[in-house]
Amino acid sequence: MLALASAGCTPARAREPIQLYSGSQDPSQQAGNPVERNLATVHGEVRDGASGQPLPRALVRVEGDADAGTLTDGEGRFEIPGVAAGPQTIRVVKPGFRDRPYAMEEVGYPAEGPAHSVMVAAQMPDLKFTLTPNCAIHGHIELSTGDPAEGMSLVLVKRVVKYGRAVWLQEAQTRTNGGGNYRFGGIADGDYSVYTLPALESEPDATAVAAGSSAEIVREGFPAVFYPGAREFAGAARIQVAPGEEAEANFNLALEQFYPVTATGVLPGAEKNVEAPGNSAVVMDASGHLLPYVPQYDSATHTLQTNLPDGTYVMVMQTLVRPQVFVADGPVIPAGRNSGVVTGTVEFTVADHPVTGLRIPLGPAPRNVVRMRFLHEAEGQTAAHSAGIVTGAHLVGLELERADGIPSQSAAVNYPTDSGPDWLAFTAWPGMYWFNAYLYRIGWCAGPLSAGGLNLAHDPLAIGLSAATPPMELTLTDNCSTLTLSLPAGLATFSPGEEPFYFVYIVPDFDTPMSIPPMTIHPSSGTTLTIGDMTPGSYHVYTFDKPVHFEYRNPDAVAAIANPGQAVTLSPGATANLTVQVPEH
Repeated sequence: MLALASAGCTPARAREPIQLYSGSQDPSQQAGNPVERNLATVHGEVRDGASGQPLPRALVRVEGDADAGTLTDGEGRFEIPGVAAGPQTIRVVKPGFRDRPYAMEEVGYPAEGPAHSVMVAAQMPDLKFTLTPNCAIHGHIELSTGDPAEGMSLVLVKRVVKYGRAVWLQEAQTRTNGGGNYRFGGIADGDYSVYTLPALESEPDATAVAAGSSAEIVREGFPAVFYPGAREFAGAARIQVAPGEEAEANFNLALEQFYPVTATGVLPGAEKNVEAPGNSAVVMDASGHLLPYVPQYDSATHTLQTNLPDGTYVMVMQTLVRPQVFVADGPVIPAGRNSGVVTGTVEFTVADHPVTGLRIPLGPAPRNVVRMRFLHEAEGQTAAHSAGIVTGAHLVGLELERADGIPSQSAAVNYPTDSGPDWLAFTAWPGMYWFNAYLYRIGWCAGPLSAGGLNLAHDPLAIGLSAATPPMELTLTDNCSTLTLSLPAGLATFSPGEEPFYFVYIVPDFDTPMSIPPMTIHPSSGTTLTIGDMTPGSYHVYTFDKPVHFEYRNPDAVAAIANPGQAVTLSPGATANLTVQVPEH
C-alpha cells in the first residue's frame, strides 16, 4: 500500500478563543519568567497573490499548544510574541481569500488549504505568506415572458485534473434571487461552465409528477441550457477566471412547451410491470449524452414520468428486480447475490404532442466482467483467493470516470453485480469511460488492464446496454517494488522560518490503470518517503515547490512543462532509492 505524507490534510483540533497579545501582555517580558529563553516573536507579512499588495486584516494564527494569533495591520504586517521555540503550525485566513491549494485537485476542498509548518527560534526571519483572492461567476437570467426569473436553478461545473486526466466535475449549485440574478462566489481560479436546470412555469421542478396522474397535461417551461445558449455540453462556453477575477454569464431563456412523457419497464412474459424505485432512469440525447432531465417513478401508475421540450431522446432504465423473478419464454433473471439487474432503452421523439405509453423492454444487464490473472513470483505468497472469503471485489476496486467530456452527475452510478475469487462484474450507464484501479491488499500491484485489443490505461472503453463489453483482464503480480525518496542532505533539517514543502508526482512510463496520488515530502515529516506495492517498471519523478495541475497522462501536457523529471527503474521485488531534485524554495 502507498505510504503517503500529506500537506496539512489532517483535520485541525477544535479551535479555542484566540489570544491576541499586545507588547505589554507578552509572557516572555514578565519579570522572572522561567521559560523566557524558550519563547520567541513570530513576525512577517501577508500579501495579495494577485496584486502583490500588502493584505490588511488577515488572521495569522499559531495553532496547537501555542494557540495565539493576530490580525495584520494596514501594511500587511503581523507580530505574535511569546511563541514557544520549535516547530509550530500556522494558518493564515482572510474572508474572500484562500491559501495555497492541496496537492490533490478536487472540487469542494476547503479554501483555507494546508497549514504552514514553521520552525520558531530566537532569531526569527520575516515570514512571508501569500493569499490568493477568490473568484466569482455571476449573471442574470432573462425570460422571454418578461417575468422575473426567481428561483431558477443553475449548476457550476469545473475542469479538474484527476488521476492525471482532465475531467469535468460538478462544483456547486445555486438559485436566482428575486431579480433573476445569481452568483457563484468563493471559487478558485480555473475553467468552468454553467448551465440552467429545466423549470416549468407551473411547477418548481420540471421533473415533478403528480401521484396517480395520467401525465397528459401539457405545460410550458424553460429547458436546460448551457451557457451561452447550447442544449448540449459540447456547445457550452468555457469560462476561465484568474485569481481575483469575476466573470459574467447571462442567459436568455425562451418559453417552450413541455410535453409529458411516460414509460413502463417490462420484462418479456412477465405479468406485472417492473417497479422502478429511486433514481433508476436517465434521459440522454440521440448521441448518448446525459441530459439534466430526470424521470421520476410514480408508484400509483407504475410508470416513469418526465416533461420534455421538443427533441429526440433516449430513456435508459436500469434497476434491480427481486431475485425470485423468473420469466417464462424469455431470458431468465439470475437469482444470485446482487445479480438481478435489468436494463433497457427506448428512443422517442417529442414533436408538439405528449408521448405516453412507452414500453422499455428489459433484460438482464450485460455483465461487464473483469478477470484477474495472478502472477505469483514472490516467495511465500499464496493465491489471493485462497482465503475463501476473499473475492475480486475485496481485492480490486475500479472507479470509472467519464471520458466523453460530459460532467459527472449523480445519475452516472455503477451497479455492482456478482464477484468471484478471481473476477468481478459491474454494470454502468452507457458512455465512454476511463478506468482507475485500487488494490486493497498489501503485497499486490497491478499490471495492464485490457479489453479485447484495447489497453484501458491508454484508451477509454465504450459501455453500452445492448451487449457486454469485450472480455476484460487485469494482471496482478505479487513481486512488487518499493521506491524510497529522500531529500538532499542539505534539507535534512530546516532553518528558522517557514518549512519548505515539496510536491512529488510519480508518473509511470508504461500504461497502468493504477494512479499514485501526489505526495509531499518535507523535513519535519522525515527526510525520506517510502512508497510500497509499486508495479515494476520505469518511472519519472517530478518535484515542484507548489501543487500543479499535472495532466501526466497527456503527453502534450508532459512535454509542455519545464521540469524534465528524474528517471528511475524499479526491479521486481527490489527497493530503489532516489534523492529528489528540489527547486529553489
